[in-house]
Amino acid sequence: MTEPKEPAMTEPLSERLDLASKIRAIPDFPKEGILFRDIMPMLQDPVALREAVDRLVEYGTGKHVDVVLGAEARGFILGAAMAYGLGAGFACARKPGKLPWNTVHAEYALEYGTDRLELHEDAIKPGQNVLIHDDLLATGGTARAKVELAEKLGGKVVGVAFIIELAALNGRSQIEGYDVFSLITY
Repeated sequence: MTEPKEPAMTEPLSERLDLASKIRAIPDFPKEGILFRDIMPMLQDPVALREAVDRLVEYGTGKHVDVVLGAEARGFILGAAMAYGLGAGFACARKPGKLPWNTVHAEYALEYGTDRLELHEDAIKPGQNVLIHDDLLATGGTARAKVELAEKLGGKVVGVAFIIELAALNGRSQIEGYDVFSLITY
């Protein structure tokens, strides 16, 4: 197995913390041949956590965000902090059967089959500006599903923000035409 190459940052580091140094690479997880990018060391470091949230909030500033839409489960962690920093609300996209109120849903493709995300039908009001967040952009299926959910409820997607982007998997093609931001790109 070859050593992973250094990630490219989507913005110049200047005096900023190197967040990529806080990401742990775990070979062969969840199955052989996969190099899993673990954000937990970054979340455990208070300086790195603050830096990540600050950069994501900086990206959303000026977009007049009304709601941050985060996906289960790691998208909840920084998504709620982003909403707080932007003075916006937070909405949760969850797996089927996890939300207690009336929901809308969007399906997305997996390697073998499909999955589904649900959102409370009153989570986004028509005309609200929505910033979508998740920890990882890989193939783009869940990102596309979140865009569909926001738009199904009449929201306007003003950006899609990730901690990590795996560029080789071409996830941006699923959300082409939207403003996409990633803190770290591998």
